[in-house]
Amino acid sequence: MCIPLQDYNRPQNHPRKIMKKVSQYLAFLPLLLALASPFPTSAQTKKQVKISHATAADVANDNHMVSWILASYINSNSDTLEARIYPANGLGEERAVVEGMQLGAGATIHVGGSAIHNNFNKRMGVLDLPFMWRNYEHAHRVLDGKVGEILAAEHEKLGLKVIGWQDSWGYRNVITTKKEVKRPEDLKGLKIRTIQTPTYVAALNAMGASATPMAFGEVYTSLQTGVLDGFEHSSAVTFTGKFYEVAKYITLTEHLFGATATVISKKEWDGYTDKERQVVAAAAKLAQDINRSLSVQRDAESMEKLKAKGMIVNTIDKTAFLRAAGPLQDQLAKTINAEDLLKLIRDTK
Repeated sequence: MCIPLQDYNRPQNHPRKIMKKVSQYLAFLPLLLALASPFPTSAQTKKQVKISHATAADVANDNHMVSWILASYINSNSDTLEARIYPANGLGEERAVVEGMQLGAGATIHVGGSAIHNNFNKRMGVLDLPFMWRNYEHAHRVLDGKVGEILAAEHEKLGLKVIGWQDSWGYRNVITTKKEVKRPEDLKGLKIRTIQTPTYVAALNAMGASATPMAFGEVYTSLQTGVLDGFEHSSAVTFTGKFYEVAKYITLTEHLFGATATVISKKEWDGYTDKERQVVAAAAKLAQDINRSLSVQRDAESMEKLKAKGMIVNTIDKTAFLRAAGPLQDQLAKTINAEDLLKLIRDTK
């Protein structure tokens, strides 16, 4: 499916227009899946754009939807670039993938949680402070404003160029296998998987859990075998990863927003022509707009699907969790030298 570049450069913010575009993309899923094959099929002279993410190859998942739109747009609008999607860590675990991108090796683009990038720029951790975001709109204004600009500029110096900020489809909640969680005391002694980054680990520990960093690809089996008692993630990832098969309870702690980023290797970007950069940037903007327009809807849909699969969803009074983890905002911001960014986030209306 071809979307003329000049058409996309016109305003696309109206929800009906965005939803119509999503429907058009969905109709072309079989074609896109063919395009997303990791094996070359034609035009060996084209520059390969390898898009990596950690989650399932399912457009009900936010990372794959973003990757899918990127690949579809690039392949439809460039004669010199050929994009392929490598889902489920097909090019390696996320941290290793991003390290390779700094050197211009392996993946070209990574789509995933901003938390992965805390390992490269600790100030990025300000986006993952617990109970900080008022709503999706607040997060969008922050990421599209001064904070997003500062973090992107810092990341570019590390060889990584941010070309899009997206939402996880659903705030991050606590999911457990055997024990219902309704208050911090219920988390005591439970091994809850989280991302290997200081802000996530500190937040889960403060909430009462025994935070257990682990690669995402190992989580399903670890829940199945009892190595883990639970994990924390969004509703969309919980559903598309089929975690309802090995977990029973969801507690709506909504402790983290979980912003995601589309990041391209600076070495690859610098090697593109102006036209190629224009196509990639437009693809990222389109993917960001569609992702954001679907956040609330996809979160609700995924939650209903999880209930239909037998999961028990608990809506709780979050006050006790907020009291336990909320004070970490200032403490962690100081630790990562991001007090200036935290102030900007709080001041953003």
